[in-house]
Amino acid sequence: MKYVIIGGDAAGMSAAMQIYRQDENAEIVTLEAGEVYSYAQCGLPYILGGEVEDSSNLIARDVDTFREKYGIDARVNHEVTGVNADKKEVMGTRTDTEESFQISYDKLLIASGGRPLLPNWPGRELEGVHTLKTIPDAETIKAELVNVDHVTVVGGGYIGLEVAENCIHAGKKVTLVQRGDQLAGIFDPDMAAHIAEEAEANGIELLFGENIQRLSGSSRVEAVHTEQRVVKTDAVIVGVGLRPNTEMVSKCGLFRHGNGALQVNRYMETNVPGIYAAGDCATQFHRIKEIDDYLPLGTHANKQGRVAGLNMAGSVKSFKGVTGTSILRFFSLTLGKTGISEAEAADMRFPYRSQTLTTSSHAGYFPGNSKLHIKVTYCPDTGIILGGQLIGGDGTDKRLDVLATALFHRMTIAEFEDLDLSYAPPYNKVWDPLQQVIRRAK
Repeated sequence: MKYVIIGGDAAGMSAAMQIYRQDENAEIVTLEAGEVYSYAQCGLPYILGGEVEDSSNLIARDVDTFREKYGIDARVNHEVTGVNADKKEVMGTRTDTEESFQISYDKLLIASGGRPLLPNWPGRELEGVHTLKTIPDAETIKAELVNVDHVTVVGGGYIGLEVAENCIHAGKKVTLVQRGDQLAGIFDPDMAAHIAEEAEANGIELLFGENIQRLSGSSRVEAVHTEQRVVKTDAVIVGVGLRPNTEMVSKCGLFRHGNGALQVNRYMETNVPGIYAAGDCATQFHRIKEIDDYLPLGTHANKQGRVAGLNMAGSVKSFKGVTGTSILRFFSLTLGKTGISEAEAADMRFPYRSQTLTTSSHAGYFPGNSKLHIKVTYCPDTGIILGGQLIGGDGTDKRLDVLATALFHRMTIAEFEDLDLSYAPPYNKVWDPLQQVIRRAK
């Protein structure tokens, strides 16, 4: 059986390793447009701030390991430009030699990921204008920051926040331009206000409700022009979203999500027999919304890739879906969210109520306490928990994962109150803060 995988990162190589383990006669070909395999994209912002000193630390397995240890035909600089589903062929171009290639397959996995959006602003081609998605991107930006005083970050989502924090750590002045009226749009406004306070407390200039009109400079960017002002700057880093890389299969008749992501079932199959998809180029089933959604995260890519590989090799394994759990460190705060927010519940026309609480992370008399802001959203008719947002210090991550587990199993607020959670003064209160807010919800 010949397996061809488009993409050499999280989803693609998770699938390749499962095929290798399940099918001893497998011929596995992986096609990567770049030169780096299996790297941790989530660690890229920390290259800029110096917390991760060497980008090679982000590589889980290099291409030679896949070739020599596992016998995978792992190719680099192979950009796929088309797929013929009738002939079961993949076509493309070698980016290093400009030679064309054609490869047949029995089963195909599209794990081509996504690419950062760069709006069509006049001046976007100037030197010093960047997006952050690959190790070469991070290395280029880090080298440039040495001679930079001021950085403009465009976009207040997770990537924008991480980049802004790390530019501050690198000793730069930072202005963050956000088209909307809050940071971290996945949070409700009352929770996002805590994030803005933390940004300003750490020296980040925030510009809300401003649309960028153009970038200017002679050969290198020198200013960002919004509708309201001109921001003098030495570099621009854009983090305004991700677009699925699916253009190469546009003529295959594959069903797509509204943003172009490939529609898959619980076995990672597309609607075309023999073609699978996983990761940032595919949809993820959202267990709370009960719809196919698009949440491009490394955790999802690895899980979907594993499921795809198992099913391609003949096993039967289903992807159980996601609850939309995400976490971010932002200076002294941990920002966590799982499930849906009030805004999402309203958009979905779900009946909902929310309960908020600001408390401390552990027993009040024990030293080292930090503030914890919690918001839980639930269905008033059934009591089922719909989502939670947590912003605070120590212990925020632990509580986020407890809540995510509860959401995965569709627990009610009454059931959650009865959970036997750990307690000792350095770690918790007799009633965990999550249970305290849940009791108020009752």
